Amino acid sequence: MDFALSKALEAQMLIGGQWVAPARGARIEVENPADQGVIGTIPDGTRDDAARAVAAARAAQPAWAARPAIERGRAVRRLAGLIGDRAEDLARLITREQGKPIGQARGEVGAVVGFLEYAAENARRIEGDIIASDNPDEEIHIRRHPHGVVVGLTAWNYPAALAARKIGPALVAGNTFVLLAHEITPFSGLFIAALAEQAGIPAGVVNVVTGRGAVVGQALVEHPDTGLITMTGSNRAGRDIFRAAADGMKVLRLELGGKAPFIVMEDAEIDRAVAAAVTARYTNCGQICTCNERMYLHRDIADEFLEKFVAASAALSIGDPMNDPDIGPKVSGPEVEKVKAIVDAAVAEGAEVLLEGGPLREGDYARGHWYAPTVLELRDNTSPVIGQEVFGPVVPAVRVPDFDTALQMANDTDFGLSAYVFTQDHRRLMQTPYRLNFGEIYVNRANGEQFQAFHNGWGHSGLGGEDGKYGFDGYLRKQTLYMNWA
Repeated sequence: MDFALSKALEAQMLIGGQWVAPARGARIEVENPADQGVIGTIPDGTRDDAARAVAAARAAQPAWAARPAIERGRAVRRLAGLIGDRAEDLARLITREQGKPIGQARGEVGAVVGFLEYAAENARRIEGDIIASDNPDEEIHIRRHPHGVVVGLTAWNYPAALAARKIGPALVAGNTFVLLAHEITPFSGLFIAALAEQAGIPAGVVNVVTGRGAVVGQALVEHPDTGLITMTGSNRAGRDIFRAAADGMKVLRLELGGKAPFIVMEDAEIDRAVAAAVTARYTNCGQICTCNERMYLHRDIADEFLEKFVAASAALSIGDPMNDPDIGPKVSGPEVEKVKAIVDAAVAEGAEVLLEGGPLREGDYARGHWYAPTVLELRDNTSPVIGQEVFGPVVPAVRVPDFDTALQMANDTDFGLSAYVFTQDHRRLMQTPYRLNFGEIYVNRANGEQFQAFHNGWGHSGLGGEDGKYGFDGYLRKQTLYMNWA
């Protein structure tokens, strides 16, 4: 068995360059969401384990930051190469622990490599400024320095890509890193950490602990030596971290939930919009924060759009993710029940069921966490399926009379991550960024961020952001130096 894969499945924690057992012996079972079989167990970490990891990262950070940035970048690029060499192993590991179809898992591994390669390219882009002073014989220098120890808390929906998205820029900027691998999908992070060793990244620069967020995560956030917390997860978890970090005045980067509106106007290319709506709703079983969560359809094209969308949704294949269907299982039983409860509440309040999917629990689906595509039509914007993040293969549709109404309904949310607009009208396109209160807008296309852009949420969807030059800059802090030579 490959070294990295064996280390991941042995499921110890990587602290200070050593694969170690937890402070106590309790372990957590990790299941395969497709058949509920136990893949393995991981340490149920403690606050002491968190403290050990932060201490190791703090000890390693000065020497790591002292290396030239280009050398740090080369180490991250070597890690990207090793992951590319073992891409199929990592993809199959992702599918086993998370449930996404193998083709989508391979795409996630491609994103892992891309995030790391882009981060490595930033090694020569750590820049400051020299500003003229009001005083004679003086200059003002703005310098950039690493935060020190960065703690990464990742969600279960993209366990490998989200880890790489944070580890790469943090390391190139000169920080050291402690990753809390999510207890539902921990093996991907352990796999990457094992390859970081092989890439020549020094002991203590990358550390991985496992356990429950309420225990280990809170300890990492509260630790006095943690300089920056970068987290991707739910709105509830983000608020908890915000509170836990307050006393220490920690720097936060929080990418939280979304409730993306999908607006289709009467002049849109309908087939293109339908294809994008299907992709944006059902990829990864709808478990993406940028997913199409609610559709606002101009009444003149609503019938045609819904007929085509429902047909395309019903035609999607569901099954063993290793056979690469369109839709794999939900990640867990509680996630299935959460989605079902939201749909049941919407139907009870009068939602019309255009495609009845729901939980699948018989025959080939007797084991596992399956939910078939469900399409609802609503009369207004008040249903819980409109207000709550579903995070599953369910989508409501509302007919609107005009663009103004669509924008008003789209903005009627506390979330502000992603939105979609389909129209050919130039005036509408120019108005869109000024009138839609979302940090990321997809115009006439499906979702899918790019490495050089900036992925950030507004409102309750988070603080800070990731990717591109703006995301990289967040892993550095600024220092002002008044250079007086009088």
